[in-house]
Amino acid sequence: MNRDLERLIALQRLDSTAHAAARRIAEEPDVQMAFDARIEDARTKVAAARERLAQVQAARRAVEKDVAMHQGRLSKFREQAMAVKTNQEFHAIQHEIAFAESGIRGLEDRILENMLEGDELTSAVKVAEATLVSEQQAIEAARLALAAEVAEFKASLERVTKERAELTANMDPRVLAVFEMVARRRNGVAVAEAKDGICTICHVRLRPQVFNTVRRNEEIVQCDTCNRILYFVPAAPKGIDELVRPPDEQIQR
Repeated sequence: MNRDLERLIALQRLDSTAHAAARRIAEEPDVQMAFDARIEDARTKVAAARERLAQVQAARRAVEKDVAMHQGRLSKFREQAMAVKTNQEFHAIQHEIAFAESGIRGLEDRILENMLEGDELTSAVKVAEATLVSEQQAIEAARLALAAEVAEFKASLERVTKERAELTANMDPRVLAVFEMVARRRNGVAVAEAKDGICTICHVRLRPQVFNTVRRNEEIVQCDTCNRILYFVPAAPKGIDELVRPPDEQIQR
């Protein structure tokens, strides 16, 4: 294989590795923001559950005050009933007593409803709090994993940058200039494999004479469509089992 072409293939691999590492490093802030959003969402759910529970508890206390007020009135009516002198007064007091007792029963029903809802909300608060703790633990582990991954990508990027400098130092400047120009125009990919007469990146069929030249890997050839530098990977030689297989069996395959 042409030495410059061999170096270009190696250079493209290094650049692809570097681009992938740089992209993952650049994605870290967005990933951290997503982690923060998950925690904030869990905290919001805890706060909402606690607020709703506090509202129900406050409503229950307000109803209990109303019950106490009605019970005080009921006690006064019963005391007054002991002192009435006429049937008319007695019936009027009994009416007030019945009305107060009815009001108390209604309020007690509301208290029971509040108690049941409060029990459900207490459970909801516990579930939300447990979810928050679980989410915090999971995200803390994810942050540690992300930090290790980013550190690995940074080390990889530093290593690749060094290898690239060593590789390009031994390249023909004109060939390197072509590579750099194509890479800038083609999203960092300046080298492509030619296979079955087609550029495997732009998927355009090559002219037969161009493909034949590429197959030899003896010179720098660019795709007529995307301008990427082309190379050819020869088919792997047949294994020993293929070589000794009877002809009729090979035909069946």
